[in-house]
Amino acid sequence: MSISMIGIDHNMAPVDIRALFAFTKKNAGEAMEEIKKEKGIYGCVILSTCNRLEIWVSRDDETEISLYDILCTMKGIKDQSYESYFVKREGREAAEHLFYLTAGLKSQILGEDQILTQVKDALNLSREHFTADSVLEVLFRMAVTAGKKIKTQVPFPHGNPSVIHQAIHFLAEQGYSLKDKICMVIGNGEMGKVAAQAIKEAGGDVTVTVRQYRSGMVNIPAGCKRINYGDRMTYLPECDLVVSATASPNFTLREELFQNVKFKNGLILIDLAVPRDIEPSIGKIPGITLYDMDSFRLKTIPEDFQENLASAAAIVDEQTEEFFRWFDGRDLIPRIQEIKEEAVRDLNLRIEKILKNTPMEDHDRKKLTDAVDTAAGKVVNKLIFGLRDSLNQEAFLECVEGLEKIYED
Repeated sequence: MSISMIGIDHNMAPVDIRALFAFTKKNAGEAMEEIKKEKGIYGCVILSTCNRLEIWVSRDDETEISLYDILCTMKGIKDQSYESYFVKREGREAAEHLFYLTAGLKSQILGEDQILTQVKDALNLSREHFTADSVLEVLFRMAVTAGKKIKTQVPFPHGNPSVIHQAIHFLAEQGYSLKDKICMVIGNGEMGKVAAQAIKEAGGDVTVTVRQYRSGMVNIPAGCKRINYGDRMTYLPECDLVVSATASPNFTLREELFQNVKFKNGLILIDLAVPRDIEPSIGKIPGITLYDMDSFRLKTIPEDFQENLASAAAIVDEQTEEFFRWFDGRDLIPRIQEIKEEAVRDLNLRIEKILKNTPMEDHDRKKLTDAVDTAAGKVVNKLIFGLRDSLNQEAFLECVEGLEKIYED
C-alpha cells in the first residue's frame, strides 16, 4: 500500500483553471465515494478550497491508477492539456507537503490559519461519507498535529491572516482607506463573515447580503447591517467597495446587471470565490476596478518567515518520521501484541509458585498479579518498539520473527 495525491493550486494555475476542478462540499462527498469504488483504492480524502484542489488516496501498489483521469471523468473534462497544471506526490513527499500545507506554509497568505480548519473539515467530510481508511485517518490527524505545533512553537508573524486582510493591506498601500467607505459583502458563509469583520475593523460601513429564505436564521458580524440578496443591485450604486464570497456555482454579479447603473464614485469589486462570483468582463466597465483571488498573491517570502522555516522543517521531519514508523509497522501491531501476551503468560507461569507461597490475602495477590502483568507488558513493548526505532526495517522484521519462534507451540 502507498499514499498518492494530485493537486492544483494558486502557484500552478490561475483562478479560472482552478475553478474547472473545484468541488462544493456536497459534490466533494459524492466524488470521494466514487473514487473509493475504483479498483485498487482503499481510501480517499478531497481538499477543495478557493486556492487549491487536492485528491488524496491510499492505494494498492500493484494497480495502475490515474487520479487525473478519474478527476477529469467526474468533471466531464476531455482536454488533457490541463494535466500540466497538476502536481503528483507520493509517499514521504506527499506527507511532508500535507504537514507544511496544514501549517499555512504553502498558502497564498503565508501562515494563515484557515487552511488548518479546512484540512480538518476535509477529514471530517470523508468520515461522514466513510471514505477515509485508517492510513488517511492517521495521516490527516498527524498533519493537523504538525500544523498546530508549528503555529504554537514557531514565531511566524500573522499580520495578514486571510486574503481579505491582504487585500485591505494592498489597498492601503495604494493610498485607499476604507474608513467611512460604504461597503457591501455578498455572502454570509465563513469567508463572507471574515470579510465583513475585517472591513468593519478597517473602518468601513458594512452591509451583508442574506438570502431571503434564510434571513431570520443567520448571524452577521456585530456592527454590520443586512439586506436581502435580491436587493444587492439596488444598494450597489451607493457602494465604494463590494466583496463577493459565496459558494454559488453561478455569478452573483453579471455584466448585464450593470447596464444603466450609475455610481457616485469609482467602484472597487473584490471576488473571493472559486469558481468566480463576479463576471470578469465587469472589470472592463469604466470606473470599476476588479480584483480576484490571484490579485493579492505574495511575490516573495518575507525574511522573517525565512528565518523560521528551519524550525518548522524540524517539526515536519519529526512528524513525518512518526507517521512512517506507524505506517511501516501497522501490519506488525497484531504480531507484537501476540508476542507481548505470550511473554506475560510466560512470566506468570514462572512466578506462579512464588506468589502462591507468599503470605498475603487473595485480593492482594490478585492486585499484585495484575500489576506485574501490566509492568511486564510495558517492558515488552519498550523492548520491541525500541528495536524498531534503532534497527532498519529488514533487521527489525527478523527480530519479530525470532521472538515469534520462541513461543511457537
